[in-house]
Amino acid sequence: MPVALITGSAGLVGSAAVASFARKGWQVIGIDNDQRREFFGPAASTRRTREALCDEFSTYQHHDLDIRDQPALAKLFTRQGSDIDLVIHAAAQPSHDWAASAPLVDFEINAMSTLHLLELTRQHCPSAVFIFVSTNKVYGDMPNSLPLVEQPTRWEVDAAHEYAANGIDESMRVDRTLHSLFGSSKTAADILVQEYGHYFGMRTGSFRCSCITGGNHAAVEQHGFLAYLMKCAVAKKPYVIYGYKGKQVRDHLHAEDLVAAFEQFYLNPRAGEVYNMGGSRQSNCSVQEAIELCQQATGNTMSVTYEDSARKGDHIWWISDVSKFRHDYPDWNFRYDLDGVVASLYASARRANGGEKP
Repeated sequence: MPVALITGSAGLVGSAAVASFARKGWQVIGIDNDQRREFFGPAASTRRTREALCDEFSTYQHHDLDIRDQPALAKLFTRQGSDIDLVIHAAAQPSHDWAASAPLVDFEINAMSTLHLLELTRQHCPSAVFIFVSTNKVYGDMPNSLPLVEQPTRWEVDAAHEYAANGIDESMRVDRTLHSLFGSSKTAADILVQEYGHYFGMRTGSFRCSCITGGNHAAVEQHGFLAYLMKCAVAKKPYVIYGYKGKQVRDHLHAEDLVAAFEQFYLNPRAGEVYNMGGSRQSNCSVQEAIELCQQATGNTMSVTYEDSARKGDHIWWISDVSKFRHDYPDWNFRYDLDGVVASLYASARRANGGEKP
């Protein structure tokens, strides 16, 4: 029985990975201590997801560990040794704003813990595939330098630009930009993951994700834009738009589609590779457009207010070009378009809200 070790195993991406690999007959070792609750409060807790995974999958083994606890991680890796076939590192401190309030903690979680996990993998299971859930914030605010055109409900890149057809590819530079402290710590980790591939020949991949979403997202205002917006629409809670007239654009990838990409990478891994991952041109919307989608799904008119100050380092326009991954892994494709993503979030938000009809 193959073995996968997954950090952040009760979070959005981690729980989708646990479910997918457990259903395929893998033994899954999960690491998650519900730190998300500490970051963002009770609404962000992943406890229920953890309990559901433990109840559903007999091959799932949960460890309530802090990924900063290097001795505890070392004991776990020593016990499992070379039996580990795959490491998916999905645990993180994910918020720009939170990082600014505690830079040392953010760096310890996002960068130092990634280094510890890489080194433990190299020492105990060097043949394992190591997948890192990175972020498009490694590019800092470089996307804001693109030639953008204001449209009635969104910003768009100029139609003559090379990114117009498919979105932003991996050639965009990652330095000399404003990253936010969160973006800086994730960039450090991303480069370490590449280096362990290039320098040590390990099979590592960094997936630079845009907005990943899905039913298990314990979304809050600070993190989880589209899922949080849908929660507000279902529960009839007010929502605040920050800057750019609400025309800033994001692409949205369902967590199950991301995990399907991980599975393809595992089957044919590379050393130190990077991929932009998101909903691309087939699944994207502006904040204004997302509000309208949520109102259509719920039948509720949302209470929306506007703050003119944008979040520091926020992207005005981001759409991921996933052409490189699709070229390398032609068996992968999207299962969820934007309508499918919205429907999934609506169903989840209704369940969380007691199943009440709008």
